[in-house]
Amino acid sequence: MRKVYVLNGVNLGRLGTRQVDVYGVTSYADLVTRCESTGRELGLDVTVRQTDAEHELVGWLHDAADEQAAVVLNPGAWSHYSYAVRDACAMLRAPLVEVHISNIHARESFRHHSVVSAVATGVICGLGVDGYRLALHHVAALASA
Repeated sequence: MRKVYVLNGVNLGRLGTRQVDVYGVTSYADLVTRCESTGRELGLDVTVRQTDAEHELVGWLHDAADEQAAVVLNPGAWSHYSYAVRDACAMLRAPLVEVHISNIHARESFRHHSVVSAVATGVICGLGVDGYRLALHHVAALASA
């Protein structure tokens, strides 16, 4: 069974209450349930985590690299400026799918660029929380190829 970490960065624990016009009404708990359920359906061993501490996210990325685990990552605001997160992502030896709930290209100009995207296998943005499901399907397809 392929190990996959679904890692969420800063402020994502506030889903369902934070800017619902941008991020929707799905709670973080519901997102976790959806990711775990999708993982089971696809035969993936999914672990979902969220942190507001950058060093903790970097540590989880190091663990994924050491385990050769795939990662579905929504770095939140760290996407746009954290070279520490980007460099930890560059160490991964399995697929990395970057996910954004909103379309970062249709928002404020400072959100248009992600430093993580250049080291990601792929990027999904603007499809709401369904982006996570699609990312897990992609990881499963790569694992069976």
